[in-house]
Amino acid sequence: MNQSFYIGAIGAQQQLQRLNIHGDNIANVNTYGFKADRSRFTALMHQNHRGVEEELPMGVGTRLLMTSTDFSQGAPADSGRTLDYYIEGDGFFGLVDLATGDVSFTRNGAFYMSQLERATGSVDENGQPEMELVYCLGDGEGRFVLSETGGLIEITDPEEKLPVGIFDYVNYNGMEQIGDTRYLPVDKNGGLSYGTGILRQGMVERSNADLAEELTKVIESQRAYGMALKMVQTSDEIETTINNLRG
Repeated sequence: MNQSFYIGAIGAQQQLQRLNIHGDNIANVNTYGFKADRSRFTALMHQNHRGVEEELPMGVGTRLLMTSTDFSQGAPADSGRTLDYYIEGDGFFGLVDLATGDVSFTRNGAFYMSQLERATGSVDENGQPEMELVYCLGDGEGRFVLSETGGLIEITDPEEKLPVGIFDYVNYNGMEQIGDTRYLPVDKNGGLSYGTGILRQGMVERSNADLAEELTKVIESQRAYGMALKMVQTSDEIETTINNLRG
């Protein structure tokens, strides 16, 4: 089969992946704290040809090497809610799942009052621990926001500024994305430290996905996909013509 057939087929398949990446960015353009993904392509080298002094690589198209997350800061939005927080500068909010003990990080500061049942330290007449219901700052999905000292944040007055913690890493490269706005650190991110960002109450961070840029990337992917399919079609027609001539 003509090599151009495989170049076109690979190109079409890889452009579909790129289209999915930018489509997801567009879908989350209004999601608070969302960080856009960027596609990175690399050339494929199938075989080498003998040059004047050394072998020269011959390319056979490109493939999607990796996706990287753009952690640049999104624009602030005035929400008017006292439980909303915005980090001006570097850092993340910490979220803990008490059922599993897992801690994840986010830039989405749209928080809520979440109920938590805890022991009072006393026992009832039957010797069972007495429980009380308190309200703590949470993300509305069963996780609780960590304070500056790494504990939970009990809400006694929803209007006051709460001691929300800001945490950071040396670099963000390779952080594992879970959900649309939460991330887990990996070894190369370094150790956890206190963030240098400034906490702003009554504001949230908008998505950093630029709709105009994402739509441009989608159009580019669609056109590249169409050209790749045209290459596949032309290669197949040439191969068919050659086979008919042989017959």
